[in-house]
Amino acid sequence: MPIAVDIDVMLARRKMSVGELADRVGITPANLAVLKNGRAKAVRFATLAALCEVLSCQPGDLLRWEAEDTAGAAGG
Repeated sequence: MPIAVDIDVMLARRKMSVGELADRVGITPANLAVLKNGRAKAVRFATLAALCEVLSCQPGDLLRWEAEDTAGAAGG
């Protein structure tokens, strides 16, 4: 997926656990893990805002775009 999630980086910088972040943001640890591992299809702006507030960061600190590798794609 071309959107990479860097929640792990911010957790390490803030010396915070996934469980603590989930509790402070108000989402389940399971839902945070889905987001953290890049398996989420969407994120609510309210959740993103809460993550930024708790982690004292900007949305761009948590999400970044990466070009997809098209070298292995089938075609001519």
